[in-house]
This record gives sequence, structure tokens and C-alpha cells, in this order.
Amino acid sequence: MAKRIIRRYLPDASKIRDHKHLRLFGRLLHDPNLWHLNRRSVAGAFAIGLFMAFVPMPFQMIPAAALAILFRVNLVISVGLVWITNPFTMPPIFYFTYQLGAWVLNTPALPPVTFDMSWEWLTTELGRVWQPFLLGSLLTASASAVVGYFGMRALWRWHVVRDWERRRRHRVKRKE
Repeated sequence: MAKRIIRRYLPDASKIRDHKHLRLFGRLLHDPNLWHLNRRSVAGAFAIGLFMAFVPMPFQMIPAAALAILFRVNLVISVGLVWITNPFTMPPIFYFTYQLGAWVLNTPALPPVTFDMSWEWLTTELGRVWQPFLLGSLLTASASAVVGYFGMRALWRWHVVRDWERRRRHRVKRKE
């Protein structure tokens, strides 16, 4: 049942293999393990995707794909989960990670600053917040990866056990 739900929303593997940004992986994309839907593959993909979603770097999909290939987990899910942080969600998420890092480092959080897309702003403001920001991002990425991995494994197991019980009840009912 869980496979059918997930498979309904996944694109075709050939479309992913031919995607212009993922062509750099070449023949590595032909590994069948990258397209399997099982508890190990989906849970690992959740861990990779959630971890990379909270890493503050451009083009997060490429390292997510590389990690999915390295660990041989579902490629589509790991790359898709990176989009949790998108242009609309990045500001509140990264502000939270900065606040978390400032709290862990026991440094006073700076008041919200106005954003100015200039080299001067980048060098002065980012220089003041990079340590708590990166620490908070790493903590959030690690925690979400662990929760995503074990949460997906538990959810998958619950789904399988529920289906087994349903089939068992159906068999018993048929025998009566």
C-alpha cells in the first residue's frame, strides 16, 4: 500500500535520467536501486533529502543526488525533499536556524537586519552571523535527517503491519 501511494506521485525514471542537471552522473543513474521503493531506500532518501534541505548552499539538488547515488537510495525522493527550502520558505527556516545556532553558542542574536543585495552587505552582515547560522543549519539538518529516517521506517512498518492484519482478517472472514 505504501509503495502504491508513493509511486503515484513519482515521475518516470527515464525522465529523471534525461534531466539536464542530472546528466553529469551518466551511467550511475542506471543503478536500479536508485528507483526502488522499499523501506530502506525511502527512509534513506528521506534522511538525505531532509539533511540537504537545511544545508545553506546553492544547487542543493546536485549534492542530494550524489549522496543518493553513493548510498544507493531512492533518487527522486531525496532530490524532491530538498525543495522544502524554496525561495518562500528559506527566510523563516534560515532565520530559525540562525536563532538556534545563537542559542547553542550562547551568543546574543542580532536584531533582524534589512537585506540588501550588495557585496558590502554580504561581507559585513554575513561576517557577523555565519557561525551561529551554520551551526544551527547543521543541527537542524542532522536532527531532521534522523527524525525523517526513523520516522519513515516506522511509518512504513506500520503500513505493512496494518495491511497484513487486514489481509489476515479478510482470510479469517472468508473461512467462516
